[in-house]
Amino acid sequence: MSRAHLLRTTVPAHPSRASGVRAMVAEHLTHLGLSPERLDNAVLATDELFANALRHGSPHPGGTITVSVECAERELRVTVADRSCALPRRRTADDAEESGRGLAIVAALTDDWGIAPPDPGTTGKQVWFTLVLEGMP
Repeated sequence: MSRAHLLRTTVPAHPSRASGVRAMVAEHLTHLGLSPERLDNAVLATDELFANALRHGSPHPGGTITVSVECAERELRVTVADRSCALPRRRTADDAEESGRGLAIVAALTDDWGIAPPDPGTTGKQVWFTLVLEGMP
C-alpha cells in the first residue's frame, strides 16, 4: 500500500513545541474532510504521542522528535518517532495518578495504534496510530 506524506517534520524535544505540532497537524488534516470529532481525535492522539516522546523518549538535551502524517487509500497514519529504544507500554492508571493514561487515550480515540522500529540508519522507535477516513472514494 503506497502512502503519500502530507507532513514530516522534526522538532526539538521541548515542551514549548507541543502547541506548534498540534497546529501543524490540524492544518494538514483539515484538507482531508474529516469530521470535527475525528479531526479533534487525531490532534489529541498526536499530542499524547508527542507528550510521551518528550517524557520518555528524549531524555537528553538536544534531542529531537519526528512527526509524520501519511494518507493511504482510506487510512490516515500519524507516527511520532524519538531516539529512545525503550518501548512504551500501555498501563492501567488508577484515578489518583496524574499520568500514565496517554496510550489508553490514543487507543480510545483511534482505530489502531502500535510500535515500529526506527527508520533505517536511525535509533529509537516509532509509535503510530491510524484512523479510517470515512466517506473517502
